[in-house]
Amino acid sequence: MTVLGLILLALAALPFALVLMNLATLRATPRRAPQGDVLVSILIPARNEATNIGAALAAAQGSVGVPVEILVMDDGSTDGTAEIVRAHAARDARVRLLTAPPLEEGWTGKVHACHHLAKAAKGTHLLFVDADVRLSPHAAAQLAGHAQDAQAGLVSAVPRQVTRSVGELLTVPTINLLLLGYLPMGFMRLSRDPGLGAACGQLMLAEREAYRLSGGHAAIRSRIHDGIQLARLFRRRGFMTDLVPGEDLASCRMYTRFGEAWNGFAKNAHEGMATPVALPVWTVLLLGGHVLPFVLLPFVPTLPVLAAALLSLAARTAVTVATRENPWSIPLHPFTILVGLAIQWSVLLRIGTARRAGWKGRLYPVEAKP
Repeated sequence: MTVLGLILLALAALPFALVLMNLATLRATPRRAPQGDVLVSILIPARNEATNIGAALAAAQGSVGVPVEILVMDDGSTDGTAEIVRAHAARDARVRLLTAPPLEEGWTGKVHACHHLAKAAKGTHLLFVDADVRLSPHAAAQLAGHAQDAQAGLVSAVPRQVTRSVGELLTVPTINLLLLGYLPMGFMRLSRDPGLGAACGQLMLAEREAYRLSGGHAAIRSRIHDGIQLARLFRRRGFMTDLVPGEDLASCRMYTRFGEAWNGFAKNAHEGMATPVALPVWTVLLLGGHVLPFVLLPFVPTLPVLAAALLSLAARTAVTVATRENPWSIPLHPFTILVGLAIQWSVLLRIGTARRAGWKGRLYPVEAKP
């Protein structure tokens, strides 16, 4: 039991140490205003987003510090999305409504819409934003300024995640924990290794020429998880990518119900950790570092097990405070990890039955990838 306790302590200490180092790295990120002739194209793919698109447009229209244009791609909506965008466009010439062409064979929906948004954009920088994201006034300017300062082809940030229901608290907080607890951001900024590439598809800014030379969304046309895929693509093409703190740049409420959150995370899990090679490793890291210490502590109250539990909670607390997430994610932390792993394993098993991933009424083939 002593050996097991030490193993759990090591598994909890790793993300704790990385959280501290990554937060220090992110806090030291300079904020620069964009220089020269810069135009940021804010690009919003929208499919049945009538409840979101008005607020998203109002936030984008409040952008300051850099000229912007705002393009919305209506991707086959059957609600009032297009009418809302037209109303905004009538009041603000910076807003344009586009209609997505029919989805082509071999493409996924959001990637297809983003590709056509980029083709229509006039900006020097392309800011891809989901319809449920609310930009802060300085977001476009700061992201463009950082891209220039860091000479990065792609800059991304995780918006402040708004979670209100228990179902959201059991799913959404895994995003920041995984990024801050398992991605060495100091090394990421020193290397163009594709394996260190990461981005959040909710909020990504690409320098136009780097986007063109890398192939952009057309090069990942069959993929769903555009955040990870674009970051790795840019790095394979020789362009640096970066992550910056996002809690002051934007906010996002991804889901409102547990079932919606489960399906949302499941749709792109097979392009992340839900692979036959990666998932067993992630299961050991996450179960050992964040769940087993709490399970074993009442039965094996040794110092290593107690320390592992405390380090796991400390890591969760530091991430929650730094990213301004709901503090109720802290006591629910072990359960959130269990739910996250359950989603990943359900997707891996589903891959074996050749079922398909779906989102917003579309279904896509799912293939297991090593």
